[in-house]
Amino acid sequence: MKRIPWTVVVFAAGLVVPFLGSRFYTFVATDIVIVALFAMSLNLLLGYAGLVSFGHAAYFGIGAYTCALLMKSAGAPFLPSLLAGGLMSAAFALVFGFFCVRLTRIYFAMLTLAFAQIVWAICFKWNDVTGGEQGLPSVPYPETGWMGALPVIGDLRVADHFYLIVLVIVALCFAALRRIVDSPFGRVLTVIRDNAERAQFIGVNVRGYQLAAFVVAGFFAGISGSLFGIFNRGVFPDFAYWTKSAEPLIMAILGGMGAFWGPAVGAAAFIVLNQQITSYTQYWPFTMGAVLIVLLFVFPGGIAGTLMSLAERLRLRSIREPLVATEPGSRDAAG
Repeated sequence: MKRIPWTVVVFAAGLVVPFLGSRFYTFVATDIVIVALFAMSLNLLLGYAGLVSFGHAAYFGIGAYTCALLMKSAGAPFLPSLLAGGLMSAAFALVFGFFCVRLTRIYFAMLTLAFAQIVWAICFKWNDVTGGEQGLPSVPYPETGWMGALPVIGDLRVADHFYLIVLVIVALCFAALRRIVDSPFGRVLTVIRDNAERAQFIGVNVRGYQLAAFVVAGFFAGISGSLFGIFNRGVFPDFAYWTKSAEPLIMAILGGMGAFWGPAVGAAAFIVLNQQITSYTQYWPFTMGAVLIVLLFVFPGGIAGTLMSLAERLRLRSIREPLVATEPGSRDAAG
């Protein structure tokens, strides 16, 4: 029995969203796709390297500010600005990670938070560059005029064109992350996660691998922040605040850290729940917290993790039943 190519199915479903005709659907889908990349970047640290970062928003914010400054102030094109946002985040992740990986467990987590707060303070106070408390409003959309000449998608709105660009970029980032976690590098990260002392004993440079994972995660977080700044039409200090770091952490846990697509599923669930709850009650933080607690009890391995475990059990049962039916004792009993 062939497995369903879920990656292709999800991407194809994403391509359909702009043709549904609803601005709201496009808005929500764009938000989900961007924050899914943010959550997936954190999961490289959390799910594969076993590193809990409380300051991942720092690289999200650095990428957002870098891309926005280049596009708004320097008039740079979209793609070079986007890449610069990711590289700048990776550079800061290299510097911060150099110190962070020297500590373990809660001390590592608290040091990541401390560096993130430094980044937030700079964004909040450096008025001449970051705009201070007012941030950088009116970040321009990338040029999408060339898409108007394309068949089928030419008549779509500008927001729809931007969504399709985001979808393709994030899909490429997901493909790169998939190659990374399935590579020998990704397998070494899981060995370090399971037992760092044993990995070091057999000659693995634990700090070097952790630092590399930190840099890669920072790069993809910077790409996500760059896209979100454009989508939000502005970049503000809150992008780097410590509460922003909690969002991808919740998404990864909600979706399931053990599954590659878990954080993306968690991001979709988180955004949809947030949209629905805020439309019904002003007490959405309390309601959202209660719903998340229930979901975590119902899906202890995360939504994707639990569903994958269930699918695996059903698959094993479907294999086992024909084997039991063909055993000699079963035929005798049937006779």
